[in-house]
Amino acid sequence: MIFCNPLFSQKLDPKGRDFFKPDHIVKSEITNKDYLIHMSFPKNYSIKDSITYPVLYVLDGKSTYGYFESSYIDFEKIEDVILVGISHKVNGVESKINRFNDYTPYRDTLTDRKFDKKFGVEKGTIKTGGAVKFLECIKKEIVPFIDEHYKTNSDRGISGHSLGGLFTAYCFLNSDNYFTRFGINSPSFQLNEKIFLEPAIVKFTSSETWNIEPTKVFISTGENESPMMVSNMVKFSLYLKKNKYENVDMNWRIYRNESHTSVIPFCLNGTLTTLYRKE
Repeated sequence: MIFCNPLFSQKLDPKGRDFFKPDHIVKSEITNKDYLIHMSFPKNYSIKDSITYPVLYVLDGKSTYGYFESSYIDFEKIEDVILVGISHKVNGVESKINRFNDYTPYRDTLTDRKFDKKFGVEKGTIKTGGAVKFLECIKKEIVPFIDEHYKTNSDRGISGHSLGGLFTAYCFLNSDNYFTRFGINSPSFQLNEKIFLEPAIVKFTSSETWNIEPTKVFISTGENESPMMVSNMVKFSLYLKKNKYENVDMNWRIYRNESHTSVIPFCLNGTLTTLYRKE
């Protein structure tokens, strides 16, 4: 089931929305979770013309939406693109529980127990490995809703930070051409390392070709993040770059003097200026 504020339907100009409130709430029947949708539109977006726009879906939109504006993003350098922030409606520990479930590709019981203790929740509360269902929710519930109400086209990208970066990498590795632009930022490859990162590297070293549509990828981390996070991101990037897939345009960057939190606005701008740079 999907709930929306009719003020923000495609029939009305979205510029009239309340900046401080989510544009929509999507109630997923697939994951049984509620998602907030925060949106940003090109300055010339209008319902009075027939122009359609690419869409970049940004995970953790509740915390990143504040960066969807010109003081953080150099809009003059990028194509017109609609930004759609996706985040969990719940807050605090509940939000962390949902993130660990939705954003992790595989069940990892060691991680589950570790973060049960860290968050002070009952054993068995954290359940990793829900990425398959969350991706299905995005494809079958969130994207169709956005496409129905706004002037979108089939050029879709996805971007995430931390656990969201891990999920974005999962989408990239399992690419079916649904998304063709990927912002993999500060990815938490230390989770699922043996069952995700290592097989990814094997793929990059053993597969000379990759039968996907032309795809753009931006990968980044902050210099002052944990050594494991930085080294895993570099490892993933170097092996991907070394393969030189003809249909994968890949760039990566380490932001100097930035931490896991401070890097967020920089990697969002880097994602947009790399994946959507004006020719």
